[in-house]
Amino acid sequence: MLSELHIKNIAVIEEASIEFEPGLNVLTGETGAGKSIVIDALGAVIGTRVGRDMLRTGSEKGLVTAVFRSKEASRWLEDNDIDIDDDDIIIQRKITADGKNSCRVCGQPITVSQLKELGTYLLDIHGQNDGRLLMDESNHLGYLDSFGDYQDLLAQYHGEYRTCTEIYQKMKRLNMDEAERQHRQELLRATIQELTDAQLVSGEEAEKTERRDLLHNSEKISEYINTAYDDITGAEINALDLAGDAESLLARAGTMSEEMERVSEIVREAESLLNDAAERLTDFRAALDYSPQEYDELESRLSFLRRLQRKYMTDEEGLIQKLEDSTKELEELEFSHDISEKLQLELESQIQVCRDLASELSDRRRKTALDLEASIERELKDLNMPSVRFKVQIDPVGKRYGFDKNGGDSVAFIMSANAGEKMDRISKVASGGELSRIMLAMKNVFAQNDIVETMVFDEIDAGISGIAAQRVGEKLSDVADHKQVICVTHLSQIAVMGDSHFRIEKSETEGRTFTNINKLNMEERKWEIARLHGGVHITDLTLASAQDQLDASMEYKRKHRSNKEN
Repeated sequence: MLSELHIKNIAVIEEASIEFEPGLNVLTGETGAGKSIVIDALGAVIGTRVGRDMLRTGSEKGLVTAVFRSKEASRWLEDNDIDIDDDDIIIQRKITADGKNSCRVCGQPITVSQLKELGTYLLDIHGQNDGRLLMDESNHLGYLDSFGDYQDLLAQYHGEYRTCTEIYQKMKRLNMDEAERQHRQELLRATIQELTDAQLVSGEEAEKTERRDLLHNSEKISEYINTAYDDITGAEINALDLAGDAESLLARAGTMSEEMERVSEIVREAESLLNDAAERLTDFRAALDYSPQEYDELESRLSFLRRLQRKYMTDEEGLIQKLEDSTKELEELEFSHDISEKLQLELESQIQVCRDLASELSDRRRKTALDLEASIERELKDLNMPSVRFKVQIDPVGKRYGFDKNGGDSVAFIMSANAGEKMDRISKVASGGELSRIMLAMKNVFAQNDIVETMVFDEIDAGISGIAAQRVGEKLSDVADHKQVICVTHLSQIAVMGDSHFRIEKSETEGRTFTNINKLNMEERKWEIARLHGGVHITDLTLASAQDQLDASMEYKRKHRSNKEN
């Protein structure tokens, strides 16, 4: 559940906070007051794309903070090693004027893609694009599958289909014409010959580069080593001799003092370390002896390796892999006839596996379609569409093998909104108001199995009024019995059903626009309801009507909850 939303320097909102409640939260206000900004802010905290254009004019940065409580989201945070304090999931999204933005969850930075993944457990936002998605029939199969309880079968099919595609692609590569095959074999042989002759060894480039750089700087390094060696042991007065003298003196003192005995041991250890350092310097100095020929060979080898890398557009490890892949492909081409026969048998077997699974999927989809049809029709009849008929039309995909990446079915939703009218595609027969109600019906049906606890509706009242609007309000109230619902609306019939009511107001001060968000008490709600259906002309009659609407909504909720308990 979303408990709090704080917005700072976003669009016309300088700073505002909303404390949401369980049940149905409605947001009302004049057009342009900033209702859509609240929806955009909610989108920002679940990972939708944001840009600098969201910032309030003159601001260098904006911030959206939201506080959630969700068991499913908490499990995601635990899996991603993010600690939660007091069960509150605090999300912050910062947008800056240079176009950069940062995301934090409980104080810990996360990526936008991680925030998007987390957001799937927190909010389900129904916006203006959902109607267009519903009219696009390519989405209908996904809607049906999301309603079904056969996700394991669907995942199994997708895996088998990928295997089928991989076998087919291998065959396609092998089944080229003879001229193309010979040309490809020549290219592969040339590549294999060149890379084999190169005698590639993993790590060689780094090793030779280090040796080349050492030799390149050998004069300076030798100078430093010689001086250091003299200081340690070579000079007339050197560190080893001095350490030996000091150790001898301290050893004598150690016979009279335990502390000096310990110091003597420390100096003895230092003397041993200095001896070790001197030996290492001697060995390293010997390694610096080289001939000009060695340096030239190193440069030549490194230059050769880098030419190969440029030619094949890869690094040292990529060249080694290229040789392995080319050798394997050449073998496949040389024995392509035998391999093709084998792959053909594998493909035929895999096609049958996919057909069997696709057939099983089709059976499950047809059974699920009957449940979805009944559920959607029931919801739509509750939404003042008494004569509606809704059907999930399932046809074969018509592909070569009788299936594609999604199985063997093509799915389209068709409907008739009114008695006596033929059923047709939703895009042809549904008005804007009907689309809104269909989407609400689908959201409500799908929400019954959805783990997301908060649903957000923007523009759900588009194209509806009168009794239809009242039914939508009642349906939102019903959904709010088991989900938290946040709804932006212009209609009094929907606003009166709210358990919490927020008014968004815009004002001007010293030439700047400011938006405020206030939670309304019952008296303030009455005036806001009166404004929604009466405009600026609020009279005693419109106030009385508003009170009647509020009373009726309370009675509806009382009866609905009483019936549910019984």
